[in-house]
Amino acid sequence: MSVPAQPRNFWVDLLAPTPEQIAAVEAEYGLRLPGRAQLDEIENSSRLKIAGDTLFLSMPAAAPSDALEAAPTPIGFVLSPTVLVTLRYVESHAFDLVRQGLGKEARCFNSASTFATLLEAMVDAGADSLERIAAQLGSISRTVFRPQGGRSARVAAMNRLLRAMLSQVGDAGESLSRSRESLMALQRMSGFTIESWAEWLPHDVEIRLKTVRKDVNSLTDFESHLSGKVQFLLDAILGFINTEQNEIFKVLTIASVVGIPPTFIASMYGMNFQHMPELSWAWGYAYGLSLIAISTIVPIVWFKWRGWW
Repeated sequence: MSVPAQPRNFWVDLLAPTPEQIAAVEAEYGLRLPGRAQLDEIENSSRLKIAGDTLFLSMPAAAPSDALEAAPTPIGFVLSPTVLVTLRYVESHAFDLVRQGLGKEARCFNSASTFATLLEAMVDAGADSLERIAAQLGSISRTVFRPQGGRSARVAAMNRLLRAMLSQVGDAGESLSRSRESLMALQRMSGFTIESWAEWLPHDVEIRLKTVRKDVNSLTDFESHLSGKVQFLLDAILGFINTEQNEIFKVLTIASVVGIPPTFIASMYGMNFQHMPELSWAWGYAYGLSLIAISTIVPIVWFKWRGWW
């Protein structure tokens, strides 16, 4: 089946569109564009639809690493044989690259080829994001398992270090979660397009979409590996935190046990009884101090011998 003639503008990119802009595009191209509420739907049947020869696709946009506190926003694709309309509500580096190279990119000559180029750029962006997360996790791993400085310096700074690492691992886990959601959406979109639109989809675009699906599969496997590493680092950091807390409790326990015997002796000889033989001894004071010293040293030596300190 021949591909319909392409209009002069075969890609309309709407960034945070107003109702007036949406109405103008609908009137010019004879399309019915989905609203923000429709793009936010999470059901697969709502994200992947076909009406006649037009596909309506949507996916969540992966947030940049410095904007994890922002809520995820959707990206919508309305793909027809003559025009591609994209609706998005957040800046996207992948879209910017495709738009900047539109006049130079030989593969962006119609709506289908532009759609494939966008998916390829988004896959590249997803791969770059996973690479950054992998490097971040590697840095965290080296910091946690190979701390610098002596033991005294490590003990003094370990709590702050572990808390910072725990926060970074949490951010990496959140980034991975959003990346996985976007990658799965890309996988479904490419597959749905191939299966539903094969009648008039150009052969070269179909091949590119199949390559996109394969690349996404490999990235999904890599993301699963990174998710396992995040869980491992999370368990390890929590284990180190528990170890540091146990060290603190052990020191406090030893100090309290060591302080009990001398406190008992001092309080015993501090009682105001009339008949206490030691009070009349010439060496009674030295005797009391010696008992206090011995009662302090013996528990310390015993703890050292047991290896508890």
